[in-house]
Amino acid sequence: MTTILMDLSSAWDVLDGVNLPDGYRVEITDGKIIMTPQGESQSDVLIEAAPQIKKQLAGHGKVLSDVMIDFPSSLYGYAPDLAIVAPGSERNKRGRFEWHSLEAVLEIVSLSTRDNDFEKKFRMYAECAIPLYVIIDPSENVCTIHSKPARTGVYAEQESIPFGEDLVLPLEGREITVKTDGFPRSEG
Repeated sequence: MTTILMDLSSAWDVLDGVNLPDGYRVEITDGKIIMTPQGESQSDVLIEAAPQIKKQLAGHGKVLSDVMIDFPSSLYGYAPDLAIVAPGSERNKRGRFEWHSLEAVLEIVSLSTRDNDFEKKFRMYAECAIPLYVIIDPSENVCTIHSKPARTGVYAEQESIPFGEDLVLPLEGREITVKTDGFPRSEG
C-alpha cells in the first residue's frame, strides 16, 4: 500500500508535548479538544472484540485501540475505539497511520459520545472512504455495520446485528467474525 503524505498539519500537532491524564480518551472534533473517560461498557466490548480481531488478522493487518490516526483535516483528530489497519500500510513521517490505511473502524457508543459517533464521525469516516464503519451500541444491544462510503459523507448500506449474533466484517480479500455474545447488554 502506498503512503499519501498529508500537506497540512495534523489535528494532533496541538497536543505535542502536552501531558494528558490517564484514563481519558482524547479526540479533536471541529478543532475542539474533547476528553472523556472510558465507560465500563466500552471497556468490556474492547476486551471482548480486540483479541478476536487480532487472532483472525494473523499478521495480515493490525488492530489498534484508542490510537491517534491522522485525518485529512486539522480540525479532526480521532483515535477510534478499534481500527483495523490494512496489510502493508505504513506510518507517516509523524509515526502515525493515516485515514486511507484503515479498512474498518469500530466505535462503541456511550452517552457522552453519541452525537460524535452517529453524526460527526459517521460523516468524516464516509468522506475519507473508510470501507466499514461499525457502531456498537450497548444501550440498544446492537452493532450497525455501515458500508459503501460516499465522499458526500454518507454510507450507502447499513446492516444491524443484534448482540448475541456474529458480527461479520468483510475486509479486502478476507472476513473477520466477532462473536458478540460476551458484549455487555442493557436491560432497558
